[in-house]
Amino acid sequence: MMGSDWERDDELDRPREACGVFGICAAEVDAARLAFFALYALQHRGQESAGIATCDGMAAYLHKGMGLVAQVFTEENLRPLRGHLAIGHTRYSTSGSSHIRNAQPYLIETLHGPLGVAHNGNLTNVLTLRHRLLERGVGLSSSSDSEVITQMLAAPPPGGEPNGPDWAARIAAFMAVAEGAYSLVILTRKAVFAVRDPWGLRPLCLGELPINGRPGYVIASESCALGTIGATFLREVAPGEIIRLDHAGVHASMGAAPQPRSALCIFEYVYFARPDSMLEGQSVHRVRQRLGEELAREAPAAADIVLGVPDSATPAAIGFALASGIPYTEGLIKNRYIGRTFIQPDDRIRRIGVRLKFNPLAANLQGKRVVLVDDSVVRGNTIGPMIRLLRDGGAAEVHVRVSSPPVRHPCFMGIDMATYDELIAHRCTVEEIRRHIGADSLAYLSHEGLRRAVLGGAAADRGHCSACFTGHYPIALEEWWLRKAQEKLAFEQVWGGMS
Repeated sequence: MMGSDWERDDELDRPREACGVFGICAAEVDAARLAFFALYALQHRGQESAGIATCDGMAAYLHKGMGLVAQVFTEENLRPLRGHLAIGHTRYSTSGSSHIRNAQPYLIETLHGPLGVAHNGNLTNVLTLRHRLLERGVGLSSSSDSEVITQMLAAPPPGGEPNGPDWAARIAAFMAVAEGAYSLVILTRKAVFAVRDPWGLRPLCLGELPINGRPGYVIASESCALGTIGATFLREVAPGEIIRLDHAGVHASMGAAPQPRSALCIFEYVYFARPDSMLEGQSVHRVRQRLGEELAREAPAAADIVLGVPDSATPAAIGFALASGIPYTEGLIKNRYIGRTFIQPDDRIRRIGVRLKFNPLAANLQGKRVVLVDDSVVRGNTIGPMIRLLRDGGAAEVHVRVSSPPVRHPCFMGIDMATYDELIAHRCTVEEIRRHIGADSLAYLSHEGLRRAVLGGAAADRGHCSACFTGHYPIALEEWWLRKAQEKLAFEQVWGGMS
């Protein structure tokens, strides 16, 4: 088990991303070591398990485990991961329980050599695809969408392969029947492939990594991973695109026609992506600052100082301060060395709750009217204790401003966005939430304000998925899906309880 139940309850009230993926094809390098550092940069996208699979052109090698990247990998277990091809994964479980059998990458042996897959997203028709595999006699050992994808890619495409394995055709055949969100990195004996679903729901980008004058290329969920290993950003993988990285360079083709209007998850801008990443040609940090500026214009407050919930809401708080003229300062000091731990707390520590992660800076708070900017409120289970912490530190008033709209709908495309019953904005009005959390006032950014901030620096309106705010899903989700989701949840609970 990764951490403990009390930690899940006490985590910051945030949705959690499914995972981060990375791929590399570069001669004369320790691909596994570069993958390690890239995963380290993508750690924010998943903290439950991590893994790396490599290939030297003949055999494939794999190491994965539960925990943070730095907990899973050591010099000793990185050394056997030989080869110039590698894929990596860091995971937070959404589809599939938090268990080693669901850790990625998946690596299997096929008639044409090794096949490894790492996946970010959720397939909305996975139960149908899973049933088809079982009907064919394919055995499955986990509840993860990603194992289903791996087994589907292991089979030849409907037209056969008269000239040997055609991995691009296999991927296209998968894309023809898959529904939902998927950004994939795929490892074969001779190449690394990158694939993005036709909606572009999850991010994926391509970078260049020259080694001793020879070209090398990498794929990553976010551009922040590229700079960490010295790679340069080339472009984003297009929705519906298949990219092959091999000794001859980069080969791109369309595996599925992109949708007329793409649907990158807008929560990447609100919270998921690292602020130093680039999405759709614009800085995530700058977009978050614009979110705060829009929020200040829509929901001003009479206050003395502006604070942000560290660290994710800091850019929005800076934007709010700039637009409002109220000075920005620090009021909550985050203990950055407290993360997930395997050590169980005693009852006294458990009762401390949010104080394990934050301390109030009383010198800045005493007698002050405070605007506390947060990027999202999902379950509403930590913002209340944080407000009490500020009052204990001497704040006279606490006005909460949220730089995204109320989250009223769950996500089925790879984000742990709770259920309807757990979403406080689905059950309660804004005034009821304000009373519940104990704020002097509470206001959210409007959906129109969110769109203005996101589109403010974009070259064009490419379209985004904002279903968690609006309930309008880009992929059709009829009533049967909700029933299937309950069946799937029960299935995962059975698998999660097995050892």
